[in-house]
Formats: sequence, C-alpha cells, structure tokens
Amino acid sequence: VQLQASGGGLVQAGESLRLSCVASESVFSFNGMGWYRQVPGKQRELVALITRGGDTNYADSVKGRFTISRDNAKNTVYLQMNSLKLEDTAVYYCNARRFALVYWGQGTQVTVSS
Repeated sequence: VQLQASGGGLVQAGESLRLSCVASESVFSFNGMGWYRQVPGKQRELVALITRGGDTNYADSVKGRFTISRDNAKNTVYLQMNSLKLEDTAVYYCNARRFALVYWGQGTQVTVSS
C-alpha cells in the first residue's frame, strides 16, 4: 500500500490549504483513513479521520476549521484546512488502517506564518 500526500506549503494565518492523499488501493479497502500531524519534539497527533462508512472525527483543536473528505473514484482523501493558525504548523501525515495494519504516507510540511 502506498499513500502519496501533497498540498502542504507556507501560508499566512487565516488562510487555507487543502491536503491530498492518494492511495494505491481503493479507499474502501481500509477501515479508515486519516490525517495526523507532528511537530519536532512532540508525539504525532490525530487531526482527522474518516471511516469506511463515512463517519468523521476531529481533534478538538481543528473542529470547525478543518474538514476531511474523500473522492472514492480517485482513491483520495482530502483535508481542507481553513482559518489556519500558527499552531497548525507541523508535518502532516496521511494514514490508513486495515484491521491491525497501519500504513503511513510521507509527510507534507504545513507552515503558518503571522
């Protein structure tokens, strides 16, 4: 399984970005897919996830600002990030779970400046 993440960049606070994660297999082959982020010296944390059935879950810090969605035909999961804050700066990782197996994509850097 390969997960290809893209869409990171440098933006100013208040602006938006959309991350994409293209999977090498159908998104329906996974129990769920999600986005995590990590800053140096801290643990990787869950940002948002979407289950096979379409249920979503968000970290409290991003609720109301971020939206996870997917395009089944393109085997792609998106993370729309609006009203970005300085504290959203991190490397964002795409994740997919299939029962006990966990797959990670390469990270994409998101930097929010003031």
